[in-house]
Amino acid sequence: MPSLAELTRPELVFPDLPGSDSPTVLKALSDRVAPYVPGAGADRLYRKLLEREELGSTGIGSGVAIPHCKMEKLERTVLAVAVVRQGIDFQAMDNQPVRLFFLLISPHKAPADHLQALANISRWVKNGHHVEQILGTLSREKIFDLLGQEG
Repeated sequence: MPSLAELTRPELVFPDLPGSDSPTVLKALSDRVAPYVPGAGADRLYRKLLEREELGSTGIGSGVAIPHCKMEKLERTVLAVAVVRQGIDFQAMDNQPVRLFFLLISPHKAPADHLQALANISRWVKNGHHVEQILGTLSREKIFDLLGQEG
């Protein structure tokens, strides 16, 4: 499976995303990421992310959430990474504020790739001090470089 850096690109790293609650963060992410997702459209992407959150929070704990969805017409998995500096209530499993978001959008026809990417993100987050390192920088390039480290 590719490294997290191989699933994204520097333009999809947002070191200081605005937002005060889950809808505003998901909207800000959708608006910024949609231009890089063929056929998505910001409103459609936002609705898909909201629908997924209604099934249960994607906040995995330790200040991290992995909002995700699948889209038709998508050829490859897209990953965006965003930091919300003040942290927000995202109904995470540990009830801690979420500051680091991994937005994962996968092709509808590749469910195994979607699950593998979710597992890789989770493993990368839990391994070492990656989260602290990302939260400790405002540099898009430094965050992107950290995503290339092994999980």
